Amino acid sequence: MLLDLSGHKKTGCGCCGKIHWSHYDKKVRLVRDLSCGDARIYLEVEVRRVLCRKCKKVKREKLEWLAGNPFYTKRFAYSVGRKCRTMTVKDVAKEFKLDWDTVKTLDKEYMKKQLRRYPVAAPRVIGIDEISIRKGHTYRIVVSDLERGRPIWFGGKDRSKESLDIFYQWLGAKKVKKIRLAVMDMWKAFEKSTRENAFHAAILYDKFHVMRHLGEALDKVRKMEYARLSGKERSYIKGQKYTLLSNRENLTLDGRKALKKLLMANKRLNTAYLLKESFGQLWSYKTGGWSRKFFDNWKESLKWQRLKPYEKFAEMIEKHCDGIAAYSRPENKVPLGFVEGLK
Repeated sequence: MLLDLSGHKKTGCGCCGKIHWSHYDKKVRLVRDLSCGDARIYLEVEVRRVLCRKCKKVKREKLEWLAGNPFYTKRFAYSVGRKCRTMTVKDVAKEFKLDWDTVKTLDKEYMKKQLRRYPVAAPRVIGIDEISIRKGHTYRIVVSDLERGRPIWFGGKDRSKESLDIFYQWLGAKKVKKIRLAVMDMWKAFEKSTRENAFHAAILYDKFHVMRHLGEALDKVRKMEYARLSGKERSYIKGQKYTLLSNRENLTLDGRKALKKLLMANKRLNTAYLLKESFGQLWSYKTGGWSRKFFDNWKESLKWQRLKPYEKFAEMIEKHCDGIAAYSRPENKVPLGFVEGLK
């Protein structure tokens, strides 16, 4: 809302910025601002709408200090965004008492501000990932400079090769040549675009995505066991999905007791769980040869276990083994969790 020298209030269209001397309607809205200690702060704000002569539609007025989501101030949105650099979206949502989608929206606004604020230096190590922007498998790609620890590009229309091609075109051939390492999940479109546009760069598959695939395999084993069993044996499995898939150190005391009880009651789930836990050792080796030897031994241990989801997982890893073993090289010890924290 603007004020001219005569004291009359002028209202700017939030879409095109055209100034109007009258307004269509107005209402009082509570807008969340930065907290004071443990107390949440809300501002009571009168927000106007105008019937814009240029847009030919009713639009909310432009208030520079409001975030894209008008129920939050920009400084609150940026505070949420900064938290997302070191925490997962889920944890940030829990801390601020917000839903997951709201945190994701505010985080994207913060990232866009950072992209406008800082010129993009030539990155040497990039992280590539997709981010869901709404329900229904609608994705955008985010590319981060892993050495500087900040996002440098957010865009595309989906998670296709063509969308990632746009990033490389935007970065420019000169800067693309300086990329030595690209960290990504095992999505073929990302790999294909990178090998075509930055063919000189090594590809490293992100540990968090690999372990997520293994977690999905473990959950399939859980479902198979639940379908196979009945009575008391089935009751041990019911409702224990997140207990089984969570890291042991993140479980409460009751959760650890439930996990122990479940693994004692079901031999196949116990075997699958131990195999999942041991697989994380793959990233501790300092040479590709030892890393490969560990995987071969791990794969060999699947024989006679009747764990079909694990066998399919091992086949997938076999196809991407070079991109996983690449982490064993000292120069590739990069912070793999940065992009995952955006989710």
